[in-house]
Amino acid sequence: MKPRILICNDDGIYSPGIACLAKVASRFGDVRIVAPDVEQSSMGHAITSSRPLRYRRTPLPGGFDAYRVNGTPADCVALGTYLWERVSLVLSGINLGPNLGSACWHSGTLAAAKQAALLGLRGIAFSTAVAMTDKTPDFSSLEPYVDKVLELLLKEKEMCLVNVNVPEKPKGIRWTRQAIKQYDGKVVPGKDPMKRAIYWFTVKPLEGEEEGTDRWAFGKHFVSITPLRLDLTDERDLARVLALPITPAHPARRKTRR
Repeated sequence: MKPRILICNDDGIYSPGIACLAKVASRFGDVRIVAPDVEQSSMGHAITSSRPLRYRRTPLPGGFDAYRVNGTPADCVALGTYLWERVSLVLSGINLGPNLGSACWHSGTLAAAKQAALLGLRGIAFSTAVAMTDKTPDFSSLEPYVDKVLELLLKEKEMCLVNVNVPEKPKGIRWTRQAIKQYDGKVVPGKDPMKRAIYWFTVKPLEGEEEGTDRWAFGKHFVSITPLRLDLTDERDLARVLALPITPAHPARRKTRR
């Protein structure tokens, strides 16, 4: 029996990136697409709890079994794996834009892979920087690298959560760690037509990065493969404070004289 592979993204079900990922993934197993009905970029790991979700079949080029959901990427994975039993792998992307370094914290693409890991499944997120023109981005040149990465990762069965970034013109593949020394978030002020203050949260270009990181590899035109984990515990700080005495939660009250 072929493995079942669920495909998701945060760019929306009509993104050309998800069609490319589904095409390559279909060589490794049975594929079903479950993706947001509209773009959900930078939604992070938001889940919808204030309203019901809808799951609707959606015809897509390539004849893939596809459904759209009025929710977030994490919603799509939770619902998709609930309605399609025995899913063994969740792939997210291919995102239109890289998810490197600090972007891992708010990426909807990576959140879909994280949701898979939370459910005890394997999750792999794919992102790329494709030149956007008036025409649909051409992903055909990236397919051999996506294929190679999947072949490589499917052999590494111990990795449950992986972030992959594919440059526009790759020249190789590198195992990397997450770049954490720089943050690219930026607030840009402006005015609306009524001259009222508005603000855009965007990103700024970063220069220079430590060798071996995802941002460094991507800048050198290598495919970056970064194994991640769900455990955010700072083991060093935990070990330090465990060695310290703890003040009683309810200190004895001082006796007052009457």
